[in-house]
Amino acid sequence: MSAVPPGTGDVVPGRLKVYLGAAPGVGKTYRMLDEARRRASRGADVVVGFVECHGRARTESMLDGLEVVARAPCGYRGGQFEEMDLAAVLARRPQVAIVDEFAHSNVPGGGRNAKRWQDIEELLAAGIDVISALNIQHLESLNDVVEKITQVPQHETVPDEVVRRAHQVELVDIPPEGLRRRMAHGNIYAPEKVDAALADYFRPGNLTALRQLALLWVADRVDEALQSYRSEHGIGGVWETRERVVVALTGGPEGDTLIRRAARIADRSAGGDLLAVHVTRSDGLAAGASHASLARQRRLIEDLGGSYHSVVGDDVATALVEFARAENATQLVLGTSRRGRLERFVTGRGTGETVVELSGDIDVHKVTHERAGRGTLLPSRRRTLSTARRIAGPVTGLLLPIALTFLLDLDVARGRLNLTSEALLFLLAVVGVACIGGVASAVIASVTASLLLNYCFIPPIGQFTLDDPNALIALAVFVVVAAVVAVVVDRSLRLSRRSARATAEAETMSSLAGTIVRGGATIPALVERTRETFGMDSVELAEPVDEPPDTGHATVVPAGPGAFLVLRGRTLPSSERRVLAAFAAHVGAAVERAKLAEAAAEIEPVRAADRMRTALLRAVGHDLRTPLAAGWAAVASLRSSDVEFSPEDREELLATADESMARLNRLVENLLDLSRLQAGALTLNLRSTTLEEVLPAALTDTPEVEVGDLEEIPAVLADPPLLERVIANLLGNAARHSPAGRKVLLTASAHAGRVEVRVVDRGPGLPPGSRDRLFEPFQRLGDTDNTTGLGLGLALARGLTEAMDGTLTPEDTPGGGLTMVVSLPFAERVGHPSGTQSVGGGV
Repeated sequence: MSAVPPGTGDVVPGRLKVYLGAAPGVGKTYRMLDEARRRASRGADVVVGFVECHGRARTESMLDGLEVVARAPCGYRGGQFEEMDLAAVLARRPQVAIVDEFAHSNVPGGGRNAKRWQDIEELLAAGIDVISALNIQHLESLNDVVEKITQVPQHETVPDEVVRRAHQVELVDIPPEGLRRRMAHGNIYAPEKVDAALADYFRPGNLTALRQLALLWVADRVDEALQSYRSEHGIGGVWETRERVVVALTGGPEGDTLIRRAARIADRSAGGDLLAVHVTRSDGLAAGASHASLARQRRLIEDLGGSYHSVVGDDVATALVEFARAENATQLVLGTSRRGRLERFVTGRGTGETVVELSGDIDVHKVTHERAGRGTLLPSRRRTLSTARRIAGPVTGLLLPIALTFLLDLDVARGRLNLTSEALLFLLAVVGVACIGGVASAVIASVTASLLLNYCFIPPIGQFTLDDPNALIALAVFVVVAAVVAVVVDRSLRLSRRSARATAEAETMSSLAGTIVRGGATIPALVERTRETFGMDSVELAEPVDEPPDTGHATVVPAGPGAFLVLRGRTLPSSERRVLAAFAAHVGAAVERAKLAEAAAEIEPVRAADRMRTALLRAVGHDLRTPLAAGWAAVASLRSSDVEFSPEDREELLATADESMARLNRLVENLLDLSRLQAGALTLNLRSTTLEEVLPAALTDTPEVEVGDLEEIPAVLADPPLLERVIANLLGNAARHSPAGRKVLLTASAHAGRVEVRVVDRGPGLPPGSRDRLFEPFQRLGDTDNTTGLGLGLALARGLTEAMDGTLTPEDTPGGGLTMVVSLPFAERVGHPSGTQSVGGGV
């Protein structure tokens, strides 16, 4: 938007665009200047009011060809500073002004506003469009959050409302590792500040958290813009927030819609859970369920990160609510009824209304879909007679013939139909009653219909006598046909029930098989699946036992040799025990697999010890022999009487022998320490220890080390000699891999109650795929010098560090190389008293 020239009427406020970044160096200023150049190339009047390039050559080059307003000098407490000349920018009155450092605080007395964002508001009020830049840590609402993450307080902030009023906020995003590489290459800070920044503010965890904050803040603003758009265009509907969402599936065509809707609700809350549940009746029947649809919907729910559950219950609504409460769900999603108006009138209120009534403090979402109110597409698997149909059947059998008699006796219908047509209409009514209430209701309807036919439509009218034999035959045939039709309808429903049971059993077994194939067939998972499937209060696995346990009224089934499943709850009919036996067989197979895995785990230490022994013998055969041979040769030469050595030669041979014995001693000490760690016999003397206390001795063998500032690093709880060994081993390893002329860097920082010591080299880094083997004993990853030791340095360093309640983790050095990070707790924040203790553990 262009500024309105003076004298043309009221000034239209300018538009604000903000480039938002997660951290310094992501490229906000560069992108801002790049847009300024693009606008200027299109003919816009663009000036640079204030830009801070921080000595970055690429950023400074972007100023070429742009008009820059001179800064205003100002003095404060004896120093000279420069601020944006707000008056000069207002007087210049460009279309677009570039103003960097949105959160900057002006030097007192350097302008008429205390904050730069207030200067920007004046420019906007004057009709000038402004492009600015801001880091996420400067937002007022996130100030304390960022300080907790980075341990760095932020004193310059901008009210969120000021930024939210911007017409456009563009996120400048870069992955943490990319930003660290940019830092390592010297593109952000001066070289002398790079290592300290990488070890402190620009840690991968800090950058990841700041990036997430920036993404969430921008996403929140996008949502606000969307809500505003929907309000302006009259678009209704609310997007619910989620905590723990359960979606009810029937296997109908609306399932996909419900799952996606529930997933969107769940995604609105960080860390939310999505659960899908399908209720199968205890008789094996599920209302309107399709095996193929359920299988497809199960895959969809798992693809969306949710979990699928199947429960058993005679009352679907009660089963849904009980499952939701058991899973501590806060929201329940189900579809509106697919039943038509007539079906709802006949069968009464549906599952949705009952769920709402029973839900209590659980929020219920009834989601509309294209099949709502159109009737079910799939064959019903309901019981032959539900409670509603058992009541509606006899009532309909009694009232429907009476209502039909009343209609046929009206003036408009009287005399227009013969007896045959009237009998067929009554027969149709009997068929309808049979479909609703079964045989018993059909008998009531046929008896009522026959009496009404006789009394109202067969001469003599108004009497229960029959003068015409044909009428008697017709009435008898009517009763027989009505009874046969009722029996056929009832038999059809029973066959449908059996078919549905078989399908439900196949679905259950297919679901169980799918769980096993996907690797979820652990014993607890199978036991819980059994409880869910059969709707039991509890299911336990009793093993090993020789005989079935005496559990009173519980159901007990064998689950392999010496194992039994104990189910407590409802009594299972014989029809369900067949499926239960299959579940028990799978549980038994899982028990056998667990025993085999346990046996394999018992053998694994023996195998590991054998591998260690082989590696040890191989290493000892070469690495111990080398210093031993050198020392032996030096001593043998000195003892020889055949050669006369000069004093210098004797001194050199003695030094060789001394160095060889010292090296041999270090190798033996490493082996002994490794064996003590593995045997749990290492004795620690933990006390408050400073890095200055242990570094001089640790640097003895590796003098070419650049040490950062350690003055403000707090003391840690450690064993000083062991900490010295850890740092010495890491420094020696880093020195062996560093290129000639590049010193090893040692820095330290304090964060979240722990001190992190970083040993940084600029070598080749870890070979691909070798990170898992880095800490294995007798490994020399990328180290071709076999004279340097047994390959125990990193294994010992990690074992000793973990013994002191610390961690040792490798990180890639930005720009190439390896960084080893030792993390130890503060001495004053650890509740463990100082003193001597023994620890153990594998290496």
